[in-house]
Amino acid sequence: MTEKKKIISASPKVRKLAREFGADIWQIQGSQREGRVSGEDVKSYIKDSISGKVEKKQTTVAQVYDHSEFGEIDIKSLPRIKKVAGPHLEKSWSEIPHVTQHDEADITEMEQFRKSLRDLYTGEKISITPLAFIIRAVVKALNDYPNFNSSLDLKKEKIIYKKYFHVGIAVDTPHGLMVPKIRDADKKDITELGKELKKITELCKNLKINKKEFFGGSITISSLGSIGGSFFTPIINLPEVAILGVGRAETKQIFMGEKYENRIMLPLSLSYDHRVIDGAEGARFCEHLKESLGKDFAYKLAV
Repeated sequence: MTEKKKIISASPKVRKLAREFGADIWQIQGSQREGRVSGEDVKSYIKDSISGKVEKKQTTVAQVYDHSEFGEIDIKSLPRIKKVAGPHLEKSWSEIPHVTQHDEADITEMEQFRKSLRDLYTGEKISITPLAFIIRAVVKALNDYPNFNSSLDLKKEKIIYKKYFHVGIAVDTPHGLMVPKIRDADKKDITELGKELKKITELCKNLKINKKEFFGGSITISSLGSIGGSFFTPIINLPEVAILGVGRAETKQIFMGEKYENRIMLPLSLSYDHRVIDGAEGARFCEHLKESLGKDFAYKLAV
């Protein structure tokens, strides 16, 4: 006979509390009648986890069979950058209660403006990546929603609010993914941000970036626009509390009051730490981004 799985008794409110703290309710010992888990049990478990009193269960890894039994294979060493990034990503994914919010920004006017930019003296066309505009929009949103520019100190039960705006940019390189920071992004205009993006991309690809540039960020932007795809679930880069995923812009038929029009829509995927940011604030942050990248604000982002 199959052994019955132990049933954990807890109210929906208590289960929600456990999820928000990133706690596995199956590991919490209930103090109520018949082992029912209470809110105080969850809080005690979290405090014990922080102090190191709770012994974490070892993850069971499935036995890997010999793949060569089924055909020809090739074995290569894991790249050094992925060896370093892997444990960090696993820690971020397992410890942070992620929520990912998906939305689309209408960037039709922004794109028209971006493609019309020319040098005032030579009249030559200026080529600036859309990512520079997105960085400006993110910085504006961080100003209005400081929870997104913070880090959580669980041991002291404090939220650290950052007064600086260092935006991490996920850079795809032949060596693996790197996330250098654009320092003081709030003090740079669109042209400066464009130049900075090119600079850090080249430094990463040539493995000349200073390791210090991978730390001390406010928020990260992961853009797949040059490759393709729409929505995805970007993993938050600890100790940050949010990351913005950007897909490839696509022309769509959108109903604009009285008729359908061709509009350029940009997919946005915002992941945030639910312990610090709730759903309503996440939605407002997305709306702020859409407004900043939209019709009435595209020009202001460039100045």
